[in-house]
Amino acid sequence: MQEKHLFEYAVIRVVPRVEREEFLNVGVILYCRDQGFLHTLYTINEHRLLAFAPDLDLDELKDRLLAFERICCGRKEGGRIGALGIAERFRWLTSARSTIVQTSAVHPGLCTSAPAMLDHLYRQLVL
Repeated sequence: MQEKHLFEYAVIRVVPRVEREEFLNVGVILYCRDQGFLHTLYTINEHRLLAFAPDLDLDELKDRLLAFERICCGRKEGGRIGALGIAERFRWLTSARSTIVQTSAVHPGLCTSAPAMLDHLYRQLVL
């Protein structure tokens, strides 16, 4: 039997009008310390997003989600935050914020494969 590892994840949400607190799930971010894994998967379904928020700036949204991806990868592409350790990057990405891109509360779980769990959560919570 394969060993199970603790992981944490949060759902990435687009909140076009923060004051209304309405959102659409667009991605998932998952962190597993034991596997040295921090990655995000997201989808920008333009038709769905524009039906939900016709004045949404899709280019800005794409830039913000790309920043999440770069920070997950670390290195210089992630800027100053990307230079932090993997746990600190996850905590920074999932901290509370009042912008159009927010994350849900962080949820824990156990998995044998962090990439497989990320894919599962992405299909279950976003697609």
